[in-house]
Amino acid sequence: MNQNEMTIGKVRLNLEYYKGEDLYSDGDIEDEILEIVKRSEVYDKAIADSDRFEVFYHLSKEREMIARIMDITKKDKVLEIGAGCGAVTGALAEMAGSVECVELSKRRSLINAYRHKDCDNIQIDIGNYEDIPFNKKYSVITLIGVLEYAGYYIHSQEPYKDFLADVRSKMTDGGLLYIAIENRLGMKYFAGCKEDHLGKEFAGIEGYEARDGVRTFSYYELIELFKSVGFSEYEFYYPYPDYKFPHAIYSDAYLPQSGCFVEKGTNYTSSRKQIFDETRAFDSLVMKDEFKIFSNSFLVALRK
Repeated sequence: MNQNEMTIGKVRLNLEYYKGEDLYSDGDIEDEILEIVKRSEVYDKAIADSDRFEVFYHLSKEREMIARIMDITKKDKVLEIGAGCGAVTGALAEMAGSVECVELSKRRSLINAYRHKDCDNIQIDIGNYEDIPFNKKYSVITLIGVLEYAGYYIHSQEPYKDFLADVRSKMTDGGLLYIAIENRLGMKYFAGCKEDHLGKEFAGIEGYEARDGVRTFSYYELIELFKSVGFSEYEFYYPYPDYKFPHAIYSDAYLPQSGCFVEKGTNYTSSRKQIFDETRAFDSLVMKDEFKIFSNSFLVALRK
């Protein structure tokens, strides 16, 4: 093994493209999370004992639910772009033949590796996606909470379009790309929740500002973006209350019924305004196309 490689348990880490600095982080709380996954394989007690949302967010098993409906088998080679602390990596590894992760942060990659150290089908490439040469194609690629940050790590005049086009080039014919992302026109944002990434009310609804750097998209904006890079086959799913902690995942084939909406949106780490009751507003859209337009977030399956 060369100096650019290391293993934790059965997980392989490739540091060849790591530039020595973690450019994306929740701060020192990640050191606490790393110690948790080093000493335990069950995190319920640590989550219960901690008063920090980040511990719950990164270690909760609920995060895996968004991956459970993906069409993945042991025949699939999965590329997980933006794997973070491994919230869904374990679920992907359980379903797939192999999982190759890409993650900017070494510390987050170590958390991922320790929590999945018994998995022999995971490799983690640490570094910027742009810097890593991929010499194979993948039958499944995932972007879970990643597309919205393309403006930070893709150096291009059209980072979102160019990022998706590049991802598409790494897919096998007939392969699947799964994108989970907030809807900038999600009902909870009209009702008083702050935009998830910027912590500002109505930032997405108002179309963002040029300096914001991060942005999400509406239902029709996503469709336009997909078509612009050659995706003509796609299927939308509607996680509720959102894709981070989905308690239900609806689809065009299985839309919600009256009474399904019992949870209000949340800012998670801060209080929110209550301009109107979004559960009643959602209930008024049952079995109507408007529900899709105002879903708080999306999971989209795109086939090449």
